[in-house]
Amino acid sequence: MGRATLIGFAAVAMWALLALLTDASGQVPPFLLSAITFAIGTCVGLVARLFMKPPANAPKIPPQVWVIGIGGLFGYHFFYFTALRNAPAVEASLIAYLWPLLIVLGSALMPGERLRWNHIAGALLGLAGTFLIVTKGGGLSFDRSYSFGYAMAGVCAFLWSGYSLASRRFPAVPTTVVTWFCAATAALSFLCHLALEQTVLPASAGQWLAVLGLGLMPVGAAFYTWDFGVKHGNIQVLGAASYAAPLLSTLVLILAGFAEPTPSIIAACILITGGAVLAAKSMLFGKTKPASAEA
Repeated sequence: MGRATLIGFAAVAMWALLALLTDASGQVPPFLLSAITFAIGTCVGLVARLFMKPPANAPKIPPQVWVIGIGGLFGYHFFYFTALRNAPAVEASLIAYLWPLLIVLGSALMPGERLRWNHIAGALLGLAGTFLIVTKGGGLSFDRSYSFGYAMAGVCAFLWSGYSLASRRFPAVPTTVVTWFCAATAALSFLCHLALEQTVLPASAGQWLAVLGLGLMPVGAAFYTWDFGVKHGNIQVLGAASYAAPLLSTLVLILAGFAEPTPSIIAACILITGGAVLAAKSMLFGKTKPASAEA
């Protein structure tokens, strides 16, 4: 389980590059960028298949898995873009980033799982750290006129947490199925682009490289490692540790010269790191007791 959890956390590490690469991709509109990067992400899965031994008996994919997978990947991005169009980015991003907390809380309903105090406390510390990053140490101002955008951001949080929790119920479904989730998301994103946006392509080789990087990692390989992690790893630890994504993203921007270190960033680092360690304390410092032994 520890190895699978680390593989899942690799997705969080790759998502840390999302802001930097998106900024470097130029003025490509969101749905077109999603279509291109998910098409590249599809290729990641197809190439990986060339190096994998095909299973002797390929499992039948239940219909609900397709709904969960496509709804999770495309649905999250559709509602996230909608939220950003209809509400300030700071408030919308913070609401959308409730998904790690929802994963931790929702895991209590999963078969064979048990929610412990350190999982909840770790997730709340991570949420507090994320608050500091998103608000840059300032405050929030929720305006009722942006209620629709806030609601869309809330849908984002529920969709991604629901996708992650539901995927765990199908551990026998191979991670390679994510290839087709990415393909469907690319196609649906392109249709949304045609209906809602004007076409603006990357204007330089550097911007195209940024788009390629997005498709290979945060909008590509990350979804495969996340799928494996939530199916076979410690989902409570993954949920709490996911709050490291905005922190790592900010640190990457600082290292790249796009942001400055501030006291709020240092405080966020302490909160998020402490929360992740607290949530993972059983895995890091001792074996977790079976639920039956604690009942």
